[in-house]
Amino acid sequence: MRKLVRGYDQGNRGIGKKVAIVIIGGALLLHPISELAPASWKMIKIETAAAASSGTLKELQQSYVTSGAKRIDYLWTTTRSGKTAQANVHVIEVDLTNKYVQLNALSGKNNTIGDRDTILNMAKTSGAVAGINGDVYVTTGEGSPMGSQITSGTLMTTPMQIKGMYAFGVTKDRQPKIDSYSFSGTVTSASGATFTLSGINQSSYTPESGDSTYSHANTMYIYTSAWAGSERPKNSAALPTEVLVRNGVVEQISDGTALTMAAPKDGYILRANGTAAKFIRAEIKVGDKLKSDYSLVSQTTGSKVDPNQFEMMVSGHTILVNNGAASAFSRSITGVSGAAYLSRSAVGYSKDGTKVYLITSEQYGDSKGVNLAELQQIMVKLGVYKGMNLDGGGSTTMIERPLGQFALQSAHSTTYGTTMRSVASGIGVFTTAPKGDVKGITVGGTNVLLIGQQATFTVKGYDTYYNPVAVDGTNAKWSSSSSVGTFKGADFTATKAGSTTISVKSGSASATYKVDVVGQDQIASMTIDSAAGMLSKGATVSVPLTMTLKNGKSYKLSGDSLKWEFVGFTGKVSGDTLTVQSVNEGTTTGYAIGRYDGYPTMLPLTQGGSEKALEDFENVNYGISTQLTPSATTKGSVKLTSDLAGQTSAKALQLTYDFSAGTGTKAVYAVFNGTSGKAIEGSPTAMTLDVYSDKSLNWLRAEFTDADGKSHLVDVAKQLNWSGWKTVKADLSSYGMKYPIKLKRVYVVTIAEGADERAATGTIGIDNMKLQYPGEAVSSQAKNIVMTIGSKAASIGGKATTLDVTPITLKGTTYVPIRFVSEALGANLQWDNKLNRVTVFDGAHLLEMVIGKKEIVANGKRSTTEVAPIVRNNRTLIPIRLFSEQLGLKVGFDNSTKKITIN
Repeated sequence: MRKLVRGYDQGNRGIGKKVAIVIIGGALLLHPISELAPASWKMIKIETAAAASSGTLKELQQSYVTSGAKRIDYLWTTTRSGKTAQANVHVIEVDLTNKYVQLNALSGKNNTIGDRDTILNMAKTSGAVAGINGDVYVTTGEGSPMGSQITSGTLMTTPMQIKGMYAFGVTKDRQPKIDSYSFSGTVTSASGATFTLSGINQSSYTPESGDSTYSHANTMYIYTSAWAGSERPKNSAALPTEVLVRNGVVEQISDGTALTMAAPKDGYILRANGTAAKFIRAEIKVGDKLKSDYSLVSQTTGSKVDPNQFEMMVSGHTILVNNGAASAFSRSITGVSGAAYLSRSAVGYSKDGTKVYLITSEQYGDSKGVNLAELQQIMVKLGVYKGMNLDGGGSTTMIERPLGQFALQSAHSTTYGTTMRSVASGIGVFTTAPKGDVKGITVGGTNVLLIGQQATFTVKGYDTYYNPVAVDGTNAKWSSSSSVGTFKGADFTATKAGSTTISVKSGSASATYKVDVVGQDQIASMTIDSAAGMLSKGATVSVPLTMTLKNGKSYKLSGDSLKWEFVGFTGKVSGDTLTVQSVNEGTTTGYAIGRYDGYPTMLPLTQGGSEKALEDFENVNYGISTQLTPSATTKGSVKLTSDLAGQTSAKALQLTYDFSAGTGTKAVYAVFNGTSGKAIEGSPTAMTLDVYSDKSLNWLRAEFTDADGKSHLVDVAKQLNWSGWKTVKADLSSYGMKYPIKLKRVYVVTIAEGADERAATGTIGIDNMKLQYPGEAVSSQAKNIVMTIGSKAASIGGKATTLDVTPITLKGTTYVPIRFVSEALGANLQWDNKLNRVTVFDGAHLLEMVIGKKEIVANGKRSTTEVAPIVRNNRTLIPIRLFSEQLGLKVGFDNSTKKITIN
């Protein structure tokens, strides 16, 4: 057993100076009562691993992080519901036989417990060169880990009374271990009287054993200087009696109320309630000596475990692999959505105990995530002998210092793209290697470029221990293996789509680096951020674009990144601005078609258009009230204010929120004009507003009601991810609203999924709400078109005509000649003979197809289809329903007469 007498420094590997004994918390509180276990529980098998389709794990690439640690990337391929699915898997493999590499626990902000932080910040603070997220945590409290944590040999947290939870540790003789632990401790007074110690630095939680549903009722806990929570703890539902102990001597007792101080570095605060508080009143007084003893208890053997034997420990969730095979789950996996395909994190070690595997999988873009059963397969294929689950989903994060670089970065996309969730703990990789001789060089810079984009590449050096060293790349020679771009010194300009290998030679050293220039086949969508423009000489419209690739990554493009074609007018694009130079006589709707490597998007320009003020809050003559959801737990208010930072107007609308209590979706609404809403004239297609953001990552939305009384929820900002004022534009044209409409509410909202990464309290502001009214891009007036399968006879608006080729039916699909139908409808049609590509545009619609290809691009978005356009007698025929539905037309078919009607 280990005696607690004072705080400890955290060791010497950059882990920090502050800490002693710290906390744990409880999450996953949604399990049914039937899962509760007695206090004496041993190893329990709750669920058998669900069968998963056999998959393959293919190694893609690997690189060193430091001596004894390398990153390896894999592609997991499996079958789900008869369809192939793939997920990216990333591993940091640590060789424990290498004396220069070490593992240690990562803690919250400034190496504290109860103040979560991102793994990137934790790694930077501690000096780690790589790391992944660790334990699950109490989302409604301070965010402390649920299980044991040992940092640099010091027990930082103790496990809650939650069954089936496992922990990973490395002993001081560098042996990895995975086991399930409980906590045993006592406090002994000067008279020799003892009381059970329930834990160290724990958040409040609901125990899964014992007589109370409150963890801090009738119990005693220790809090040290490492505790970062504002209370000891919050939401405890138990009145505290607290004792200040410094250097093992009682200095102060506060009966029935918390001490108004933080725990000192050379002591701790003993926190008690109920029967524990009675013990303090009866047995402890100022000036007494007090000691605390504790140990961990293995739940698989029942033996006490001295935490002093461990150099580090980080806890997690269920065991996944045991004896080199998938294990039965030690805990229900419902609380971690174990059957769902999500981002995942795990840790395990090899049979001989020499290798540790830090594992993550991605659920982002074309990487579809894995469930726990698949994660078990992956771990077994990696060579894991014993392994366990860590916190996953939005918490999954891997950080690395790429070879030759000094800075840390995210190793892959999180569930949110680039946003990293603040978490309770992590596992860090550290190096103690000395400075070595220069071993080689590598290339620094982006590995993805857009056509026309320029990037500067740099030479990075690394030593014999694979740690970064500064090198002079001034005279480096750069080249590219293919003609996708050109070099000027170290600056590379991408000129066409494709892949290339960049080579650099500096002195006797050389390195290569693969770079992709994005091509049209990689694009999932490309949209112009403006809905429409005005068609008049000298008119301008902003044309910034958003491109989303099939892998889920998004890029902002300037308008001049595209090649433009103007129909019905002449114009030019400079930067993000399109200027109309002249308008063709008789043209009422013009079209600006932009292409990136051939991939299309379109902006209609119409005569007319305007902008009107909706609300500037200077002279509001109606009520704006506050509404809360759920009203029992959410706090907040709405008011007009003049003192938001950076505010230039006399008045703006302020929304203050507090989502710290309760669960599920929570929102604070600014309700406009009671139940009536604020009436809006005409048919606006967009709304701009100035938004003061608190960088909380919460969601800002507006609710409109249309002429049918239907409610439409419009995204203003999916993430409030900036600080200060910013003009934001919300598209109103894609929600199918029937005009006239009313603005009912504007609100800030958080949802349960990922809530722990967003700020629970804050303030936002809204000002200068405006509506945009472009002239309407009206589709050509459709005439009634009649055709018959197998016949060249047809009619347009009742007038007979003859077709060049007959409509046909193939395998249940009706095909019609596209040129005839387009011309009959008055739509524009373009044919590219070289690419076998047909483009049709009319009104606000653009449709593009390629002969023989089962996909379309409709209004900038790519989608797959069951059928493809075909060629018959040198004429292009298209699936009629696909064509008509994209252009908003109605198609009829009489099976008895084989007659087709379009109107």
